[in-house]
Amino acid sequence: MRVGLRAKVVLVALVLSVIPMLGYVHVKQMEKLLRDGQEQALLATARAIATALHDRPQLLELRAGQPASGEMELILKSLSRADSRIWIVDQHQRLLALVGDLKKRSADEPSPDVMTRLVRPIASLVLERPTEDFDDSLPEEEIANGPVAASALQGVPTRRWRQSSDSRAVILSASHPVWAGDEVVAAVIAEETTNAPRSAYNRAMEQVVAVTLVAFLAGAITLLAFASRLSIRLRRLRDEAEAAIDSQGRVRKLIHGSAAGDEIGDLSRSFSTVLERLAQYNAYLENMAGRLSHELRTPIAVVRSSLENLKLARPEEAGVYVARANEGLRRLDTLLTRMSEATRLEQLVRSEQRERFDARDVARGCTYAYPAKKFEVEIPERPVWLRGAPDLYAQMLDKLVANAADFSTGDEPIRVRLDSRAGEATLTVSNRGPRLPEAMAGKLFESMVSVRNGSGTELHLGLGLYIVRLVAEFHGGTAEALDREDGSGVVFKVRTPLGQA
Repeated sequence: MRVGLRAKVVLVALVLSVIPMLGYVHVKQMEKLLRDGQEQALLATARAIATALHDRPQLLELRAGQPASGEMELILKSLSRADSRIWIVDQHQRLLALVGDLKKRSADEPSPDVMTRLVRPIASLVLERPTEDFDDSLPEEEIANGPVAASALQGVPTRRWRQSSDSRAVILSASHPVWAGDEVVAAVIAEETTNAPRSAYNRAMEQVVAVTLVAFLAGAITLLAFASRLSIRLRRLRDEAEAAIDSQGRVRKLIHGSAAGDEIGDLSRSFSTVLERLAQYNAYLENMAGRLSHELRTPIAVVRSSLENLKLARPEEAGVYVARANEGLRRLDTLLTRMSEATRLEQLVRSEQRERFDARDVARGCTYAYPAKKFEVEIPERPVWLRGAPDLYAQMLDKLVANAADFSTGDEPIRVRLDSRAGEATLTVSNRGPRLPEAMAGKLFESMVSVRNGSGTELHLGLGLYIVRLVAEFHGGTAEALDREDGSGVVFKVRTPLGQA
């Protein structure tokens, strides 16, 4: 599977972004579990104490001038939790007992590791650290009108989160009723701060921040290495591109396309293809000078010799030399016409009006210009409707037939076949002769590409098959050249979509 440069960077960014998000979600879930566990444990403490005092009203009697029952105080101390406060209130909102302290007595936090100590200053900017310096006094309103005590005195256990008197700590209160028969005689309230769960939450968040920083550092190193590798590859490609062309614009050597599947690999292969085509084009232009010089020299020599002979000729001989001069001028005109033919055709296909025509009418007259060659023309009985320009289609067919006539050998006729099936019209021109050059595979339909050896009386600039491709594309089709299956010749096929009515 191909993975581009953008996909690689996005993949690294996604991995780096998922790590802190997952860590944060995990820590928040852990905090919720700690809070739920603290609620359940504190409620269980209040329930255990209330159960111990159940149906023992003598322990709850408060006599003037006498302290609370020693047995009740012993029960409270034995069942209470560390760093918690237990107090009991009766139906008359009298405080019967108060045991414990909300403040932590000893610092038993584990010593942080090296990474935690490094990230603690950063984490302190966003984390709220619990403090033991807060007012832990029991407000009178909590005893007389507090919702936790009032709910338990009505026989309903409950729990509640509230702020301390100075709002520097969060206190969890859990209550449970004390029954004497069918009546509620008192309420047991157990209280703790959330400092312990909050401290565990902060330590976990510090670890998440530490892991995130390590992951970001690893990601930064990875991206730096990745960017360095890209920079090296781009510099190498730049050096190869600069070395490929000399100061005169000639292609000195080709770039070997990279086998990498990313965008730089595509760019390298594109540069290699461009330079290869540019080298072929430069070679063609260099050869074109000699070919044009040869082709121009012949008609110019004919005109020059005809004019010189015309000066010395008798009047009755003048017509012969004038005819020879006209023939030389005609060849010059043909040369210039063919050189501009492709350019005019490119302009024509952009502005030509499209019409619906029967391709059979064009194919029937394709062989009239070559009476010396044998042809077999196969045309279907039903119309082959195309949408385009019949004149351009005829010019394309003429180029194919001319190419087949030039390369045809032996007595085997040139076969021209037109058929239609599956919404597509196929024009086939086949001739016996030499096979397609392997070096020109895929390039025959490019501009100024010729495989002729330069012999003969006709000038060939390598534009015929290029015109075939232009006309085929104008009609929405494609052109291809193939060797015959038995290797005895070549087959040219032009496929175009059928034109709708």
